[in-house]
Amino acid sequence: MSVPRFEPFRALRYAADLSLDQVSAPPYDVLSADDVTHLVERHPRNIVLVDIPGPQDDPDRYEHAAHRLASWIDEGAMALDPTPSFTIYRMRFTTADGRDRETVGVIGALEVVDEGAGGVLPHERTTPKAKTDRLDLTRSTEANLSPVWGLSLTAGLTALLEEPGELVGLCTDEQGVVHGVERVTDPARVTAIAEAVSSHPVLIADGHHRYAISRTYRDERRAADGAGPWDLTLAYVGELVEEQLSIDAIHRVYPGITAAALLEAFGDHFDVADAGPIDESFAPAMVARGALCLVHPDGTGTWLTPRPERFAGVRELDGAVLEHALRRTEVDVSYQHGISQVVELVTSGEVGTAVLIRPTGIVEIRRTADEGLLMPPKSTFFTPKLRTGLVVRTLA
Repeated sequence: MSVPRFEPFRALRYAADLSLDQVSAPPYDVLSADDVTHLVERHPRNIVLVDIPGPQDDPDRYEHAAHRLASWIDEGAMALDPTPSFTIYRMRFTTADGRDRETVGVIGALEVVDEGAGGVLPHERTTPKAKTDRLDLTRSTEANLSPVWGLSLTAGLTALLEEPGELVGLCTDEQGVVHGVERVTDPARVTAIAEAVSSHPVLIADGHHRYAISRTYRDERRAADGAGPWDLTLAYVGELVEEQLSIDAIHRVYPGITAAALLEAFGDHFDVADAGPIDESFAPAMVARGALCLVHPDGTGTWLTPRPERFAGVRELDGAVLEHALRRTEVDVSYQHGISQVVELVTSGEVGTAVLIRPTGIVEIRRTADEGLLMPPKSTFFTPKLRTGLVVRTLA
């Protein structure tokens, strides 16, 4: 069984007198142009100025990012830890059904392995995506700005992270999630965490493209300079257990087909029933009913209950069910998180129809790891999202 290296590193952090509420940001891939503007207005050293350094048509945007990061270090706005450390990362939040939750993982440097080599495993097929932006940013800044999210198959990792470390940062995000980061430098504890994560494979939950970019960057730097810090990448790793995961669905949006035509394309794969007007209560209702829900332009839905005999041998994943039902139909599909956002897309006429799906369960995620399988693209939306700027890893 291949297993990955997982190591402490000298973290680059904001100075203690800068509020992480003001200088941290959500991940780059969930930000709109307006979001970026608001973050920049919040503080002139917000990490978004490095992570999204300017308009796409600015040929010098990556050089600007590198200059900003270097200047913030020179000014003392950011500084390297004196010694290598792990960072315990806790998130406290309230779920949609009113439950208070806390999740915990550890930020460290995870080995970059060759595709198919084992040790670090993908958990879903990825959609085509331009990779030059993140690669060019990494080349210019020589830094990992945001972590990939890994799930460890090591039982007991959570217990190793229960004891608090040295609190070095705390902030509350736009959704009210409290993010706390704690530095761990005690040699015995560092060794215990490193050995625990490195004893079993790590499944990538979020950040497949960033991990692929780390592999490309590693190969470039190895060719020029041999082994180095580029052999690993910034990663948040949590234990693959239900109490440490909060998973939402990523719904399927069909721009070029009407609801009626999609229902016809489904044929006899589903039992259908009127679902009435769609609202946020549909998420638990779908789970309880064991059904998907097609969205109509008037904001109402149709329940789609899979007929077991039509899905023999198909994994119990709504994404896989839809792929199977539409395997003989040419149809474009895109992806959207959030029931209200999906309904708005359909009722506004921006898209033809959509299908709301249920979140992926822990059993199927574990099966993916144990059997080396891949889920359909966009099968999981892990929440809350990790904050960018709490920990940066330099590659120089």
